Amino acid sequence: MESLQNALDTAGGVVWGPFVLIPLLLGTGLYLTVRLGGIQFRTLGRALRHGLLDHADTSGKGDITNYQALTTALAATVGVGNIVGVATALSVGGPGALFWIWVTGLVGMASKYAEAFLGVRFRTTDAKGEQSGGPQYYLKRGIPGPVGQVLAFLFALFAVIASFGIGNLTQANAVASNMEGTFGVSPVVSGALMLVFLGLVLVGGIRAIGRVTAAFVPMMILLYVTAGLVVLALNIDQIPAALALIVTDAFTGTAATGGFVGAGIMLAIQFGVARGIFSNESGMGSAAIAAAAAKTSHPVRQGLVSMTQTFIDTLIVVTITGLVIITAGVWDTGRETAGTMTAAAYSTALPGEWGGTIVSLSIIFFAFSTLIGWSYYGERSLESLVGRAGTVPYRLLFTLTAFVGATVELELVWSFSDLANGLMALPNLIGLLILSGLVARETRSYLKFDPHLRASPEEVAAFMRAQGSEWR
Repeated sequence: MESLQNALDTAGGVVWGPFVLIPLLLGTGLYLTVRLGGIQFRTLGRALRHGLLDHADTSGKGDITNYQALTTALAATVGVGNIVGVATALSVGGPGALFWIWVTGLVGMASKYAEAFLGVRFRTTDAKGEQSGGPQYYLKRGIPGPVGQVLAFLFALFAVIASFGIGNLTQANAVASNMEGTFGVSPVVSGALMLVFLGLVLVGGIRAIGRVTAAFVPMMILLYVTAGLVVLALNIDQIPAALALIVTDAFTGTAATGGFVGAGIMLAIQFGVARGIFSNESGMGSAAIAAAAAKTSHPVRQGLVSMTQTFIDTLIVVTITGLVIITAGVWDTGRETAGTMTAAAYSTALPGEWGGTIVSLSIIFFAFSTLIGWSYYGERSLESLVGRAGTVPYRLLFTLTAFVGATVELELVWSFSDLANGLMALPNLIGLLILSGLVARETRSYLKFDPHLRASPEEVAAFMRAQGSEWR
């Protein structure tokens, strides 16, 4: 086990090191930000309105509404990474790591837009009449020749593997651990409950997933964010100093203090970017799989809706977690306390056991929702490799794996998940760079026609015919 841990750490260090994924991830996001004219800054308000309030696209082709596609993607991304992942980044990289999480989120919004756009643009209809899309399709259909074929295969393969790591084992283990620690529920009982509830949801496919997440996700985020805002309000005098510490440490590193062993700039960047992508998944291509199932009249519209998921996940939920930990003064208690650091921070301001209970409930909700979202990602990725025949076996194995994750101590899971995330992101990021011209060209054309996202489906269809677009 020790040899395996060392091998995973070595491989993860290479993939997430300064010469592979970090420059590719940040560089791709920055390049797309420039090429798309800062789309995440120009259109954020319209995108939020269209995703959360508008219902103009409900008659479009697809299996779920664009709001359900957004909540499905949020279900998969707002997970343990928003609580434990942020604490880990701060406990190893120092407060400056939060700054690099923000950078990853801001430039990642452009990446998330591009991959969701492409997910819809190159989606197909499967044998059951459902929409299938994501990097495993747009890499193959959008990039001609063997390059696209190889990139699509690698993404699908790594996505299936990652679905059992980031999307299953870590989440199930987090649910069971918090159920036991907070409510005294045996991990076996937690595993059995997850097995039953997860199985019931997966039987219904993407439509059932969409309905569950649409009702479940807003509630869980509201609970956690509201409690976090209360803590920040009580610690409001500490916020200016916390913000200054985040910015200065991002460029100077952090000296050893308390249980914190110290960190240089590179460590802050590495853990900030790694935990940032673990949290919001921008550049990984996973959210494009959910976006492809959305009812929408044009790929640009769903791309903008999906882009808001990174904003909600990173610029709101992660920021609240990070600021609560820093203002509470518990960020320097040592890496070994990362698992309980957020609960300790909430408990410093909220009365009695409320802080720990709210964080534990949030982890349970976040983790279970991630299980639901990632089951769909893995299933669709496997389908692109072996066809519909793999659907039922995958659902059974995924459900059983959740039980295993709940009942077995998995020390290697975080290292495995980081590595799987990185390997999954690499082919997608390469594909986004290759297809960036198409994304920029069609985005400019559509936003010139419908800058406020108010055009009716009939008007959009007429625009598409006039453009001679191949998309349907």
